[in-house]
Amino acid sequence: MAADPHNVVRLILPRPVPGRPGEEYGDAAALLGKWLAEGILAADPAPALYVYEQAAGVSVLQRGLIGRLRLVEPEAGIVLPHEDVSPGPVQGRLRLMEATQANLEPIFLLYEGAREAGEPGFRGAASRIAGAVAATAPLAETVTPDGLRHRLWAITDHADLAAIAADLAPRQALIADGHHRYAAYLQLRARRHAAGHGQGPWDYGLAMLVDSGLYPPRIGAIHRVIPGLDVQQAAKLAAGAFAVRALPFGDLGAAEAELARASGEGPAFVVAGEGHAYLLSHPDREQARAAMPAGYSAEWGELPAAILQELLIGKLWGLTDDDSLVKVVHHDASAALLAACEATGTAVLCAPMSPADVYAVAARGEKVPRKSTSFAPKPRTGLVLRSFAEG
Repeated sequence: MAADPHNVVRLILPRPVPGRPGEEYGDAAALLGKWLAEGILAADPAPALYVYEQAAGVSVLQRGLIGRLRLVEPEAGIVLPHEDVSPGPVQGRLRLMEATQANLEPIFLLYEGAREAGEPGFRGAASRIAGAVAATAPLAETVTPDGLRHRLWAITDHADLAAIAADLAPRQALIADGHHRYAAYLQLRARRHAAGHGQGPWDYGLAMLVDSGLYPPRIGAIHRVIPGLDVQQAAKLAAGAFAVRALPFGDLGAAEAELARASGEGPAFVVAGEGHAYLLSHPDREQARAAMPAGYSAEWGELPAAILQELLIGKLWGLTDDDSLVKVVHHDASAALLAACEATGTAVLCAPMSPADVYAVAARGEKVPRKSTSFAPKPRTGLVLRSFAEG
């Protein structure tokens, strides 16, 4: 908020005002109206889809399409969630949408264009048109502090829009990021229909769709920190179901290399704390199966994240993997280790979940264990907003 008086965070994360609980959503709506009236934001003159590209050197390139997505229930098997949602965040996003009458940021969806066509590198009409448009001068371009270059183009040609729609209509998409917003989309639609408003802009939600066959997603690891759990005791308890091997403490790079190697053979983790580090690998299959909750597939029970949650944290350590007892650290193993040392606890370093496993879980109608995936790069908020007043 301090960065700029027109930073989009003022819309998407409005601050509660003392003495006026719940009115921050109305404040965000008033601010959105003010920015539109002042020309800070402006509606494009014609309906469009937007090509959105994120790039950094030769290592990162992701290109997708941003537009409105017709909403469908998860049971339809068209838009697949892979994470559970919590009621509180869903209600917050719903109230913000109701107040602003807008989708303020796109959710992030993936579809497998190459796999569906059976041809590696296959480009459907959506990807071909997006690629051709990306060879022209962009509508907007900027570089963010993380080094990512963001470029945006508008597609307004009716023939191109029809070809893209025809290409994407039969496809299935995975929600990479935005589960709470998608749930809020569905709740808003249900409310409007129940109130007798019929069809309208609430039957759609703003989304970015990326062909993962052309632009494979990067999934970062999500590590755990258990404050107060002594690392030597953690390793001793883990030995009841894992092969445990001590690692040199202080060489994080070597520990991560050992984790990557062991993870190629099956579920593996590194537990570390002040002065000690251990590799946990080759979990006992019978104990792992016995630790899994009822109602889940055998494939779900073999996921490293499930073994972490149910066998290691739940059975061997006797803890519940929730925010009150277990903290999460995205991507940064050194930050997880530092947090563990400061809390006289244990860090659990994890390998990232594979995209194939995420797709498989979603296709079965299941959800991955808590805090298992972190897709990147996510679409940057503030480039494209969708106002219901504009259709």
